[in-house]
Amino acid sequence: MTIPGFSLNRIKVGDISYNVSSGGNGPALLLLHGYPQTHYCWRLVAPELARQFTVICPDLKGYGDTDAPPPAADSSNYSKRVIAAELVQLMASLGHQEFRLIGHDRGARVGYRMALDHPGRVKRMVMLDILPTSEQWDVVDRHFAVKTYHWGFLAREGGLPEHMIGLDPDYYLNYTIRSWAGSKGQFPDDVLEEYRRCFRRPATIKAACADYRAALGIDDAIDRADRKQGRRISCPVLILWGEQYSIATNPILNIWQRWADDVRGKAINCGHFLAEEAPDQMLDAVREFLREE
Repeated sequence: MTIPGFSLNRIKVGDISYNVSSGGNGPALLLLHGYPQTHYCWRLVAPELARQFTVICPDLKGYGDTDAPPPAADSSNYSKRVIAAELVQLMASLGHQEFRLIGHDRGARVGYRMALDHPGRVKRMVMLDILPTSEQWDVVDRHFAVKTYHWGFLAREGGLPEHMIGLDPDYYLNYTIRSWAGSKGQFPDDVLEEYRRCFRRPATIKAACADYRAALGIDDAIDRADRKQGRRISCPVLILWGEQYSIATNPILNIWQRWADDVRGKAINCGHFLAEEAPDQMLDAVREFLREE
């Protein structure tokens, strides 16, 4: 299943075959989804954005119908640095040396790593409902530990999360999405079934755990090294977050200002899934920002 009016293609980056949905005309705009979803999360906003932009929506490595290679022992092949470099190569193969970017959740973590490691590529960046990984670890409290328990659970070594999720992946995905959505969040069953179809793959469950193990290990270490060295994001950054989700309890803009010079943003009245729960409000917030040069 893909976004209405968009084409679906396979694009090789090294040994990885990425599943990519694209459509529209104009400057390039890369959309990166989060956990536990696929590129289909953009179905309500991508067609509108395609009126002004060439919109490229890949499934992240390990998710959706993109390849899910076996994780390295230290999960380094699922680090945000590695995935960011792969997606820069993917965009270049499509003829886009520069592009705008919207990232949600895990995709936003790939996005800000891309902006730090490949500063000439990302012209403007929208981050949906995240803090930088190292900053998120630093503000963990008992509420975070309960509401977003999956950060620690998925990062556990030894196969525990893979085994437990694999016993009933449909239940786990349904529970996760519905518990993170806001009071008005509604996900039609055909949408959930598309997410379930992809999430059932044992390789995807392993890849998702590697994604979170990388966040605990190599991603956190890279972030902290950047903070120590004073590296900053050079492009303008717009931060949007759901005021009904756990991130909203933090001084979000103040934290992001430690990482970038041009930071702006606001809350939207929804849960974690802004593009699906509040697509009109999200589009209103991003259109003018993305048009600016």
